Amino acid sequence: MTDTGIVLNNRVTMPRLGFGTIGQTGSQIVENVAFALNHGYDLIDTANRYGNEEEVGSAIKKSGIPREDIFLTSKVWVEHYGYEAAKASVLESMRKLQVDYIDLMLLHQPFNDYYGAYRALEDLYKEGRLRAIGVSNFYPDRLVDIASFTEIPPMVNQVETHVLNQQTEAKQWMDKYGVQAEAWAPFGEGRGGLFENPVLAEIGGKYGKTTAQVMLRWNIQRGIVVLPKSVHKDRMEQNLNVFDFVLTDEDMAKIGALDTKTSSFFSHYDPGMVEWFVKMVEERKKQHDSSKEKKNW
Repeated sequence: MTDTGIVLNNRVTMPRLGFGTIGQTGSQIVENVAFALNHGYDLIDTANRYGNEEEVGSAIKKSGIPREDIFLTSKVWVEHYGYEAAKASVLESMRKLQVDYIDLMLLHQPFNDYYGAYRALEDLYKEGRLRAIGVSNFYPDRLVDIASFTEIPPMVNQVETHVLNQQTEAKQWMDKYGVQAEAWAPFGEGRGGLFENPVLAEIGGKYGKTTAQVMLRWNIQRGIVVLPKSVHKDRMEQNLNVFDFVLTDEDMAKIGALDTKTSSFFSHYDPGMVEWFVKMVEERKKQHDSSKEKKNW
């Protein structure tokens, strides 16, 4: 079996498994992304906030893989929300990535003027600069809101989704509104002992697969796109090798029973967390203004 992809609500086909790049910068990511592209990955996920779009663009060039064979995703960060700022941010991402279109552009967080930012994505989509648009970290209430009051409903919602936080209810709402679910942190970054989990280990043993491969396969069979990340080339290859086995209904049920319905990181419903995002945006704005003043001095 191979990755035949998933068709989004605008009929664009998106791979079911991609390479996540958060936390990777410099020469390491250039090498890793080029390696990923040359070893079977055709979806690369980056973001303005990751600070690595230029390196990802260099890796795409280095790989020699034709642009049309790569599904490239990036995201607009909160401080660039509002119509004009978001549009400028997307165009800057394209410049850094050295591309003239992006396959999927997401709004990274559900805060600030995300409606203005989303209108910018809609216009860039109409212009053909974006093949698909969507959101990230939009919980069901925010997702229903933006899916209901926009001209072009989101095609994708990228949220934390793994064995310990399965997002069952959230996926039901995504399915209702025709929005493709995509998992960031599909391994939960190993928190809660996921890589050593005895249930996953037992299931993996039946198929000669690792717990990581079982976790990816479980999400894929739920119809969720997954974005594993690794800096180890052997694991990068293992993570891609999940299309040659199928979990049984019993396997799926056993894994389903592991759900804690709790984030392994943070909740976007937490007012304190919202304040943290606000503080981050304010600090980054101060840094930007200070840098601009020094440059003009």
